[in-house]
Amino acid sequence: MNYNPYNILFIKTSNYNIKPINSEEAYKVRHPVLREGKPIESCVFDGDDFETTIHLGLYYKTKLVGVCSFLKNNHDAISETAQYQLRGMAVLEKYQGKGLGNSILDYGENLLKKKDSQIIWCNAREVAVYFYQKCGYSIIGQPFNIKYIGMHYIMQKKILK
Repeated sequence: MNYNPYNILFIKTSNYNIKPINSEEAYKVRHPVLREGKPIESCVFDGDDFETTIHLGLYYKTKLVGVCSFLKNNHDAISETAQYQLRGMAVLEKYQGKGLGNSILDYGENLLKKKDSQIIWCNAREVAVYFYQKCGYSIIGQPFNIKYIGMHYIMQKKILK
């Protein structure tokens, strides 16, 4: 697909590539990984279709296997003003443990550096905290529960040029 509203350069290594996608494509991976057993509408997030929102897809050959979205959104507990929120980070179970999540996240972080962003933050599921810590994110504040989803932590990463 040639959907590329951000003039983002595509990355291609071996059989994997990362490229911009639209929000509806992101739901194809968000749903089985983050909202299994729930209606597909539960994958739709506020801000998914804002002009400033970036959705990235990670493909194995032609199959979409990973996604992440970055929304221009400020968190009250973070003082920097140039913030993006990471949402809907997901890699299909069969492709987990191969470094693909790290690849798509790193790609998105580098893209946001070029947009002069200072901070990326997310509401990390308890099971994902270690992954984000390995990627340089740190916990801020206290854990909180999202009904029907589980315990979460606010995590942030400063991105510097």
